[in-house]
Amino acid sequence: MEALRDSERRVVGTKEVLRAVKAGTASRVYVANDADTFLYQRIVRAAEAAKVPITRVERMKELGEMCGVQVSAAAAALIR
Repeated sequence: MEALRDSERRVVGTKEVLRAVKAGTASRVYVANDADTFLYQRIVRAAEAAKVPITRVERMKELGEMCGVQVSAAAAALIR
């Protein structure tokens, strides 16, 4: 998870993560366990279909902090 914190090549948020996965530019997806069930499943299914590794994070607040944003985040991704 340090890679997410240290990387400048990342996207944050459900829409941006899904866009990166579909475009084939996501190298790893991070998803919060406490995210909305529909969004969580949508992100996980897209990442699995694209064969992108998934890292699960306990809380949305923690994921937001790792990304350096002041709000909670349901998902984030490292991009190539």
